[in-house]
Amino acid sequence: MAKARILIVDDEESTRELFAELLQRWGYDVDQTADGHAALKIAAEMHPDVIISDLVMPKLDGLALVRALREEQPDTPVVIITGKGTIDAAVEAVREGVFDFVEKPLDPARLKVILQRALEKKATLHEMQVLRRRLGQVDAGVGLVGNSPPMRRAMELVEKVAPSKASVVITGQSGTGKEMVARAIHQLSPRRDKPFIAINCSAIPSSLIESEMFGHERGAFTGADQRRLGAWELADGGTLFLDEVGEIPIELQAKFLRVLEEERLRRLGGKSEIMVDVRVISATNRDLKDEIKAGRFREDLYFRLNVFHINLAPLKERREDISVLVQHFIDRFSREGGKKLHGVSPQAMKLLTDYAWPGNIRELRNTLERAVILCSSGIIEAEHLPSELASGGGESAYLKLPYGLPLREIEKEYILATLSRLQNNKARTAQALGISEKTLYNKLYRYSGRGPRRDDEPPDDLETGVPPEIKVTGIG
Repeated sequence: MAKARILIVDDEESTRELFAELLQRWGYDVDQTADGHAALKIAAEMHPDVIISDLVMPKLDGLALVRALREEQPDTPVVIITGKGTIDAAVEAVREGVFDFVEKPLDPARLKVILQRALEKKATLHEMQVLRRRLGQVDAGVGLVGNSPPMRRAMELVEKVAPSKASVVITGQSGTGKEMVARAIHQLSPRRDKPFIAINCSAIPSSLIESEMFGHERGAFTGADQRRLGAWELADGGTLFLDEVGEIPIELQAKFLRVLEEERLRRLGGKSEIMVDVRVISATNRDLKDEIKAGRFREDLYFRLNVFHINLAPLKERREDISVLVQHFIDRFSREGGKKLHGVSPQAMKLLTDYAWPGNIRELRNTLERAVILCSSGIIEAEHLPSELASGGGESAYLKLPYGLPLREIEKEYILATLSRLQNNKARTAQALGISEKTLYNKLYRYSGRGPRRDDEPPDDLETGVPPEIKVTGIG
């Protein structure tokens, strides 16, 4: 292992030599200088692990050095040397971000402990940087993007819990990215090379959920013509993500608890038990404590699932992240659509940052996907955004279009607006529009510019009978 490198900064040669001799005896590599300006240059070139600096120096004193280093190398711990009469200044230096300070005359034992702690902090910060780089690579779909305080707290919790096997409950409004956080935990864990199985508990009929979760043997019930592995077995060695966990029927929750505690299950119709090694991450936008009071959720299952809790703030509480997310989605959808878009106009960005985003990141994602489809220039303008953004509330159930717009443009606007209001659910959108999913996909494909429209393609009912003034209700 490479030796830790310490930089000593002091205008008194005798003090520098004393520190250097002591640190070399402890096994550290030592650089030294008498000047704060020279220290900045050495720090930029040598990247020391810890800097020990006198507080009172000509030209650039210790406090000014700390402020400069905070901009250039914020993760490098700085230890300040103080003499008599400079304790108040040392306390101020600690407020500025100094790791610790040592007093003259030197206490070697104290210095040794301070250096060990500083190096531990440096190593921890390095590990967190590596994890954050990996977090940014978790998924190109949404990713954990943002630098707001709520997002930083969530990322720190993800980093802390990922290496363990602890069960995690992720809470937050719909569209805040709960599944993305679950995927981040999985991909930062030792289970990253094993399966990640995601199950939406609210999307499975109650009559089928036991079979979907635990599997069944052939002949276990009418229609079970072959053995089927359940989600729990499919996730063996990896992670099982239970979205909307509050929807699990109360009569099945005891079985869930047993599998969690004993790590074994029996398929429906099976005679033998099967061992499973699964980490469970759950998500809900409900308050499970209220569900417990109402008798719809078992308290013992709640405590078993909720070993570790991560709450995701709604987008309106992390507005600092909107501009970063906007660029993230523009880059993604431009790349996918073969377009070269550079960003958004100031007017469009103001609409995006002022809007309440009741659908959170999912709604923002859908809005930017629509805008990229509509935009033919290099910059997304306000006209490419849904009209409800101008009101700021997001509750409009109307689509207003100007006179004289070509019918195909009216159709395009209407379809994209409906898709956005239905949170990009293409099946529901097709049903609401009264067309097949295939027709919807074909139209979206053409809107993206990836395929020409055939001249002989027959019109459908959305391309006929549009009145000259449009005020469409029922989009919400």
